Parts: sequence; C-alpha cells; structure tokens
Amino acid sequence: MDRLPLPSLKTQKIIAFIVILTQGGIAVTGAVVRVTDSGLGCPTWPQCFPGSFVPVGHGQVAVIHQAVEFGNRLLTFLVVIVAAAIVLAVTRARRRKEVLVYAWMMPLGTVVQAVIGGITVLTGLLWWTVAIHLVASMLMVWVATVMYAKIAEPDEATTLIVMPKPLRWLTALSGVALAGVLVAGTLVTGAGPHAGDKGLDRTVPRLEIEIVTLVHLHSQLLVGYLALVVGLTFGLYAVGTSAAVKIRLKVLLGLILAQSLIGVVQYFTDVPEVLVIMHVAGAGLCTAATAAVWAAGKTRQFTPTSSPVPAA
Repeated sequence: MDRLPLPSLKTQKIIAFIVILTQGGIAVTGAVVRVTDSGLGCPTWPQCFPGSFVPVGHGQVAVIHQAVEFGNRLLTFLVVIVAAAIVLAVTRARRRKEVLVYAWMMPLGTVVQAVIGGITVLTGLLWWTVAIHLVASMLMVWVATVMYAKIAEPDEATTLIVMPKPLRWLTALSGVALAGVLVAGTLVTGAGPHAGDKGLDRTVPRLEIEIVTLVHLHSQLLVGYLALVVGLTFGLYAVGTSAAVKIRLKVLLGLILAQSLIGVVQYFTDVPEVLVIMHVAGAGLCTAATAAVWAAGKTRQFTPTSSPVPAA
C-alpha cells in the first residue's frame, strides 16, 4: 500500500463532496420512505424480517413497501463506504489533526444514525424518533460541509479570520435559527398526514398538536432565519468581503426563498408527496449553504513565513 500514490487534494475534495451528497441523500430517501408509507416495509432491525436481512414474501407487507425501505437501508452501506473512504484518503495524505477529526466524525456519525434508524423502526415510527433521525441527518450535512472546507485549506498555513467578530457571531446565530426551523419542521411532520405507514393492524403514534399552530411556528422561525441571513449579507457587504463569500451568501438567500416557496405551496395544496421530498432536499441544501458561509468566516492561507506543500 505504501507504493500507492498519496491521494491528491483534488481527490480528497471529490470524496468529501460525495460525503455531503450521501449524507443529505439519505435524508431525501428517508422522505421517500415516509411519503410512500414504506416506513415499516422492513418491520425489524437490523434484519428486514425475522431471520432474513433481505425482503421476503409476506402477505401483510406489500412488495413495493419492502423494496423502498430496503433500498433506503442499502443506501446506508454507500454512506458508510464513502465515509470510510474520506478517512482513508486524509489519513494517507497525512493531513493535519483538525481534518482527521472531521473525517472520523463521518463514519462514527453514520453508525449513530443507523442506530437511530433502528430505534425508529422498532418503536413503530414514533414521531419524535423520526424527528431526531432527520435533525441528526442535517447535523451530519453541516459537519460534512465544514469538513470539505477544512480539507480545501492548506495544512502548513496561517489561520486568518475573514469576518469581523460581530458578523461571525451573527453567522453562528443564523445557524442556531436554522436549527430552530428544522426542529419546528419535524414537529409539523409529526402532526402531519405522512406518518410513514398505513397498516390496518397498527396506528403510527402522532404528535397531538394542532398542525396550523405548528406551521405558524415553523414559518415565523423561518422568517427570523431569513432576516438574520439578510442582515449578515448587508453587514458583510458593508465591511467588504471576498467574492467567494458573496457567492455563498447569494446561493444561501436563493435557497431560503425557494424553500419558503415550497413550504407555502405545500400548505395550500394539502402536502403532496413530491413537495415533501423536495422540502427535505431543500432543508439539506440550506443546511449545507449555511455551513459553507460559517466555514468561510475563518480560513487558512499561506503567508510569507509559511511555505506551501506541493499536492501529491
């Protein structure tokens, strides 16, 4: 193995980007499972059915539900493989400790996610376990995005604070606001029409709160989140910031507005399945974009006293 060429920076970045896609993608396929009522297509965990890790003929579980849920479980293996690949890549490239820590968070977090998914199935899709599952996925997307930014930075360099401290705090506050929006969104889901299963012999436990009240909470938190990002944008433009940060801010604002539009259409069209899937994908994109802005606030750059290390 020592004779193999060390992973180049480009290779590391490609793998890291795929990590972001898979961490967000597993949340999207989870939404597909939920809106197709396939949440209990495999009623046990880690096996699909007692005595079998793969779907089997079962008169009480439709084949399509088995296929959708089992497909989502198979995607978990891809997430694990990619997470292991980034650990291997940065380790062989002898990256700095900070990068290694972020890389190791990927496989460890994926294992935790798998356990949460198992608990969700074993508890019969209890609404708050589904909520935790989604929030954990968004957290993994955030960490994966920051990891990508750290990998892109040179190891032998000086840390440079790009944003003034007040704006750095405002960026962090926008991340907290996003977390509030996501949690409120999971509450709406918990009280909404898509429980993940419609079996005749079981009733999926739901959140017994008026959904209109939860929708108002969700939307008000979204307005607050958007206001913070708008304020951050004006602040960074006022003090002067790099073109890269400006692009990230524009992308983030566009994603928030698009996500808001999807939410409004959902509300007035009785939450169609395809929009649920799009909304979950939008949540992942907003999370990644917010994390990218956060990561841009502090970077590493070469200075006259630091010498670049050629990429392998």
